[in-house]
Amino acid sequence: MVAKIKKYLKTLGPGWITGASDDDPSGIGTYSYAGSRYGLGLLWTMLFSMPLMSAVQEMCARIAQVSGMGLGAVMKHHIPRRPLCALVLLLVGANTINIAADIGAMAAATQLLAPLPFFFLALVFTIVTLVLEIFVSYRVYSRYLKFLTLSLVAYIVVALIITTDWASVARATLVPSLQFSKDFFLVLVAILGTTISPYLFFWQASTEVEEEITHGRITPLQRRGATRDEIRDMRIDVISGMVFSNIVAFFIMLTAAVVLYPGGIVIQTAQDAAAALGPVAGEYASLLFSLGIIATGLLAIPVLAGSASYAVSEIFGWKSGLYRKLREAHGFYGVITIATLIGLLINALGADPIRMLLWTAVLNGVVAPIILTAIIGIANNTKIMGKWRNGPLSNFLNGLTLIVMTASILLMIVFLQ
Repeated sequence: MVAKIKKYLKTLGPGWITGASDDDPSGIGTYSYAGSRYGLGLLWTMLFSMPLMSAVQEMCARIAQVSGMGLGAVMKHHIPRRPLCALVLLLVGANTINIAADIGAMAAATQLLAPLPFFFLALVFTIVTLVLEIFVSYRVYSRYLKFLTLSLVAYIVVALIITTDWASVARATLVPSLQFSKDFFLVLVAILGTTISPYLFFWQASTEVEEEITHGRITPLQRRGATRDEIRDMRIDVISGMVFSNIVAFFIMLTAAVVLYPGGIVIQTAQDAAAALGPVAGEYASLLFSLGIIATGLLAIPVLAGSASYAVSEIFGWKSGLYRKLREAHGFYGVITIATLIGLLINALGADPIRMLLWTAVLNGVVAPIILTAIIGIANNTKIMGKWRNGPLSNFLNGLTLIVMTASILLMIVFLQ
């Protein structure tokens, strides 16, 4: 049994980190808002999105394993340059705003624990994430990211120490409910956008390449192709990460639904949720929630900045990769630095964190199906994927993801008018 557990833990890598990074402070805020606004009414979205998210990320990882390249590099050869640049520009814009929301959330959460100036804390977190991402090797850095994923257990603990009607929770999880209103579909698109996010597509693929490089496969030719065992291990890793991500998101939404919704407390940000938990569920719950926001921010900001940089570097043919030194990849680390510093600047300018949080998630929800359409086309291309092209199940789940996200966007537009 011990040997099997050790073997399983060794398979956890890019997929596990990607899944955990999805529960970033802006995601925590979105899930908390949904729970405080609709109670148990949106718990079903976490069960529903779990196989969809897993299918999308598995497809991205498989493309990288078979082609030996990140998504941007593969797309460059199969999508016209102008549409591709437009997609990447949308990705970079959404990621930068997301970084800003996460930096702000981390600083605000820290203020709940220590009365320090907001901008000072935001600056410290910006410097720490940049130093780690630029000056620490991928082999060491990935271990640090894996360690930070453990912080997400705090949200499960918080939910379990609260008195809950589990029969009602089960019904709400298994039986979907819809409300035909502007706010409901706005929140639904935000949930889908913060769960099935475009930045995860690029990070997943590029870190699969990084993993192969750590094993000595330096060139795309050396990395091209995948064995059955490699695909199996990748799927275990990806599915584990996505299941973990959705379970954590479920408990975040559940905590807000059980503690805040009955009292009519509708929060807007992750730090609001942490502050509101104290008087109702106890300071221990509030402390865990706050520490979780800080740790997940440290996990997610490098992923957000890194995925944007991978995409830009790959389509322009720049040297890229966290395994490279700064002097070897100025453009790659330049994009990471600029995106993170702009995120800090947005906070310095006093941008409304509430609007930034919600509309970043909505923007991700709008951009995701556009990029997903291109990825599905690549995954079904026999010349690229060979025998590892999409099978019937993958096409069904990814097609369903595309339909659901597109329909949610259209309904949101209809009700916004």
